[in-house]
Amino acid sequence: MEVRNCKGCGKIYNYLSGPPLCATCIQALDVKFEEVKEYVYDHPRVGIQEVSEEMNVSISQIKQWIREERLAFAEDSMIGLECEGCGVTIKTGRFCKACKDKLAKGFTDLYPADKPVQKIKDPRESPKMRFFDGKGNVKDL
Repeated sequence: MEVRNCKGCGKIYNYLSGPPLCATCIQALDVKFEEVKEYVYDHPRVGIQEVSEEMNVSISQIKQWIREERLAFAEDSMIGLECEGCGVTIKTGRFCKACKDKLAKGFTDLYPADKPVQKIKDPRESPKMRFFDGKGNVKDL
């Protein structure tokens, strides 16, 4: 456990993981997210700048919510981010569908396809006596 100052209010708190914010600021940020989400739902063609000004939230925070896929915009919305893979305009997340598919295929190519399982012969199907001939060879009777 580590003691840090909250980036939101400056209070000292025990940092465990996640954003460098105290529990009070995280809760306030979650409430603000819900308000922004409602505003975007009610105004589907709004821009990031307007959302930022109307809801008193930084543009970088709005973009973070979009990248985290917590916030998405309608296809006809003015808001769009660049795909980190190819640069095409997307409405939510970090990558477009084509880049996500390419990444997924890249991961599946790392592992070879399952080989067909060869059936092991049951020794009871053709019972034979086997022995070594002393020279390392196996002989069937």
